[in-house]
Amino acid sequence: MIVTSAVRHAAAGTAAVLLALPAPSATASPVTSTATVTSTATVTSTATVTSTATVTSTGAVASASAVTTSSGSLRTFLREPTPPAPRYLDRARLDREGTQVQPLRGAPDVPSVSALSWVVADASSGEVLAARNAHRKLPPASTLKALFALTALPHHAPSEQHTVADSELTGIGDGSSLVGVKEGYTYKVSDLWNGVFLSSGNDAVHVLAAMNGGWESMSRQMQEKARSLGALDTRVVSPDGYDAPGQVSSAYDLAVFGRAGLQDPAFTRYCSTAYADFPAGSWSYGIANTNRLLTGADGVGRYPGLIGIKNGYTSNAGNTLISAARRGDRTLVVTVMNPQRGGGLAVYEEARELLDWGFEAADRVQPVGSLLPVRTMAAAGSGNRAVAVAREGRDAGADGRTPRAGAAAAAAAGAAAAAAAPAKDPARGEEPSGASAGLPLALVGSACAAALALWGWRRRTAYRAG
Repeated sequence: MIVTSAVRHAAAGTAAVLLALPAPSATASPVTSTATVTSTATVTSTATVTSTATVTSTGAVASASAVTTSSGSLRTFLREPTPPAPRYLDRARLDREGTQVQPLRGAPDVPSVSALSWVVADASSGEVLAARNAHRKLPPASTLKALFALTALPHHAPSEQHTVADSELTGIGDGSSLVGVKEGYTYKVSDLWNGVFLSSGNDAVHVLAAMNGGWESMSRQMQEKARSLGALDTRVVSPDGYDAPGQVSSAYDLAVFGRAGLQDPAFTRYCSTAYADFPAGSWSYGIANTNRLLTGADGVGRYPGLIGIKNGYTSNAGNTLISAARRGDRTLVVTVMNPQRGGGLAVYEEARELLDWGFEAADRVQPVGSLLPVRTMAAAGSGNRAVAVAREGRDAGADGRTPRAGAAAAAAAGAAAAAAAPAKDPARGEEPSGASAGLPLALVGSACAAALALWGWRRRTAYRAG
């Protein structure tokens, strides 16, 4: 009888609270739930929301109206202040021809460069600050070696040694740049990668491709890697970037490859190396990086903070370049494809102008796109600035809201337990979770505790009366 009575009281209190509780909404910050019984017994249950529910002896909710935050401000019960309207990135903007930029007050003018296409992007967030003909498909020349490195680098340790077979050096295109790999010689993998990045050696690419399944397999692997990164303009025919019918990429895709490479310490180390020794049997010779912004060769001034990444040239592609530089806590990636004036060194000077502009304009423009693939942007949700940009504050979530987290708690007889869970965004049609889903549990616990306290009080009263 005692147990049955207790269960009956708990069920009654629980049902009353759940019936009277209005539909909750997602909440952004932890709060406390308190339940007060209108008798001599008062039970407090602490959860992660600040709401009050006064329960009468019949279990009905008398009031549930307001929440007081720790700062003392009063907010509507279980409601967040209306966030600023998010401004989602229009990815189609980068498909348009011409220069795309959204300057704010005080933004410097975009430099007038002659490249057929170019992109300036933030390497950390992936935000595209400005671009011209970003998705125009053009031959990439040796900048395609950045994708080759992204694909093949993880498969062999730098210290691994490999003896070159004659078959691995067949099929190298006429006029290719070479580092001097010889059949029968044994090289460390790190030596071969120096040959790829510094000398743009197609011979080193052929050997590394042979070590990773062969030329055709390497092409397929690179194509799959490009797709996985969201680089949909790229078609790989020759992994070394040598001109081949149908082989194309874009300034956008090259920027994607450059940004991805900077996330790999080995890639970054190789692409930022200015000079190295290349073995030749019992002796070695020096090789220099052909990226003039890195070395300052041929009268091109070195760019302060330059990291790399890869330059290229063929008669069909013209001059191409992926460059990255760091200034303070910001790293930019700039790609330039086929300048139309200024000679063979113009690609470096135009990259310099775009880097200078990017560092000056970074906080004075709205992004016009993102280097992140669509599925990554969708998965990142409100926690990633590159998904959707509301530039009212740099710390806002990418959909313009502060990233949210919820908590679920159940408490009884003065004991509390909480479990954190991320809240979903109702704006995307997702059901609320976390705090919004956990709130009924907290009030159920409070109601149960209140019912038990009421039952105990009645038992004690009846005992004394008897």
